[in-house]
Order: sequence, then structure tokens, then C-alpha cells
Amino acid sequence: KKSEQELKDEEMELFTKYYMEWKGGKTSSNASYTNIPRFYYRLPAEDEVLLQKLREESRAVFLQRKSRELLDNEELQNLWFLLDKHQTPPMIGEEAMINYENFLKVGEKAGPKCKQFFTAKIFAKLLHNDPYGRISIMQFFNYVMRKG
Repeated sequence: KKSEQELKDEEMELFTKYYMEWKGGKTSSNASYTNIPRFYYRLPAEDEVLLQKLREESRAVFLQRKSRELLDNEELQNLWFLLDKHQTPPMIGEEAMINYENFLKVGEKAGPKCKQFFTAKIFAKLLHNDPYGRISIMQFFNYVMRKG
């Protein structure tokens, strides 16, 4: 009679054998699997001090870079001033509007941090049934404040 460990070993051996047959052997049919970059790294354990410090430092650098991309108060005020200066008449009620041509002019003057917001895609996203093909300056500014 076999011991419990021997039965487990035999079961594992059979499982591996049948699994490999079902899977089609050990070799992968797609060579690109070896080129896929690793995207997940486990969190460092408490005793891995160096890895924890590296993680903290890389996170701090990432957050600093992201905060430099954000618009500060002065840049937001400048953007509002430019949008207001380039609004396209006629106004709809109290709502100031801007057409695509003026939108692009503001984008050129607003500075490099704002450039990402002055795209045709964003303009089209904010375009809502205006007979003159304009967007609301307030809606655009709120979009910049949410996304930036």
C-alpha cells in the first residue's frame, strides 16, 4: 500500500502530464509571448527596505512631475482672460461662446501647459447644437479645471 505522500506525488505527476498534453506541450505557439514586457511587480515586503525606499522615491518623482503639468492660479487667470478676449458674438443669454478659429488662436497664446486642451477632439466633445458652431467658454474652462 502506498503512503499519502506517494499518492499526492503520483496525482501531481498525472495532472502535469495530462495538462501538458491538453495544452499542447511545453512550447508556446506564439513567439511574441517572450517579448511581452512585465507590467506587474509585487509590493515590497516590510523587510525589503531598499525596495520600499525606491518605491517611495519613484512615487514622489511621479507626483512632482504631474503637479508641474497642472495649471497654477495665474495660468488659469490668463487662460480665462484670453478666452474672454476672443469670444465670438452673438452671446446666447449670459453665455459667452467661442468658435474654432478663435479657439485655436487662444491655444497658440495660452502657453505650452495649455496646449493639450486645444485640440479638435476636445472642441468637438464640447460642441452642443450651437447654430454658429461654437462652444461655451465656461464649459471649456470648467473642462480644463477638471482635467488639468
